[in-house]
Parts: sequence; structure tokens; C-alpha cells
Amino acid sequence: MLGGGNGAVVVAEQWVASGRVALLVASVPLWLVVLDALFGSKTRPRSRTTVGLLVGFGAVAFLAYSPAVGGGGARGLAGGILVLAGAAAWAMGSLCSLYTTDTPRPRMWVAMQMLTGALALTLMAAVSGDLWTVDIASISARSWWALVYLILFGALIAYTAYIWLLGVSTPARVGTYAYVNPVVALVLGWSVANEPLTFRSVVAAAIILGSVVMITSEADRGLGTRGAVSGRVRSRST
Repeated sequence: MLGGGNGAVVVAEQWVASGRVALLVASVPLWLVVLDALFGSKTRPRSRTTVGLLVGFGAVAFLAYSPAVGGGGARGLAGGILVLAGAAAWAMGSLCSLYTTDTPRPRMWVAMQMLTGALALTLMAAVSGDLWTVDIASISARSWWALVYLILFGALIAYTAYIWLLGVSTPARVGTYAYVNPVVALVLGWSVANEPLTFRSVVAAAIILGSVVMITSEADRGLGTRGAVSGRVRSRST
């Protein structure tokens, strides 16, 4: 989740605007359904879910070939593919967290994941050469404050809450965070980072979020194995 998911997003944002990255990351609930059917519960998606998947991934493709992503050259295309690969990695990690029953208590579980993710990212940085070119003195105060914000709110609060929710709820319900993130990212990218808010992005956002609503509302009706797993984890954590 942290090495593949967050690592891919950080690298991709060199070439893809944050608002569009957030829209591509909104494919996480789509990946959750597909990967759960293949490796988790192995339950075939219902017809409504299948339609939502096709529509959602179609909107992702529509966005991925926009002038700011795939249509913007090789780097933009590579960035878009990286984000989608990261979304798939995040979804797979979420399912592993859900179906693994013999785990420590939530705070220790989060700490283990963060330490492992930090090690994976450090190794990637070393292999790529980035680790040896860091100039601490050149990092701006704004960047340091951004890092502090991400540590406090993105990691300690949001990520811990996400892992805890995976233990007491279902992928369908937990995945609903994707309703809010893309919209917030688009608005912040436009208002704070002066990123263009294009008609294509707005249309893609509406279609992706609509497909996510279709999938999660349908998946919530038939929890099956996931509900049983959630119950075991809930009783253990309490």
C-alpha cells in the first residue's frame, strides 16, 4: 500500500497534475471489486457491478488520454500508468489487510505497515539514485510544512483510520472515501496550485464517481465472506 500505492503517486506527480492524479486514484474501489473477485472472496460481480466497472474504467481511460495526461507525451502517459498501478497496489494491500485475521492490534498494525513502507521506499530511492542527491539545505520551509501536514493528518490520522475501518467494515463501505478525495483535489489544485480545471476533468470525475456509487451500493448488499471476515476482525480488535 505505501511502497507501491503512495510511491507511484509521488513519482507520477512530477508529470501529472494533482487533481488528475486524484481522479485516477479514484479507481481504487474499481480495483477492489476486480481483485476481490480474482483473489479474495472469488465471488463473481453482479451485473450492476460489472456495468459500473466498465463505465468507471472507461472514464479512467477517457481521462488518461487527456492533453494533461496521456495526450501530453510519454512522461504524462507513464505518470498515468504509474498512478493506476499504484491504485491497484493500494487495493491489493487493502484486501490483504481485510482477509488477514492473525494481525496485531490496529495501532501496531499501522506502525508495522508504515515501517515496512518506509523501508521499501528508501530502497527504491537508493536504487534510483535519489537518496544520494538530496540537498537538505535547499528544501524550502513550505515543503517542510507540507511534510509535517502529511505526517500528522495524512499518516497518523487518515491512514490509521483507514486501516481501522478495514477491520470493522467492508471494502464497499471503506471505499466510499473515493467520493470526496477527487473533488477536493480538483478544487484545491485549481484554487491553490493554479492547475487548470477542464471540462474533460469534470466530466471524467462525474462518470468515475457515478460508477463508484453503483459498485459500492451494489456490493454492500451481498457481503458474504467479507462480512464474516469483518466480524472476526471486529471481535478480535474489541
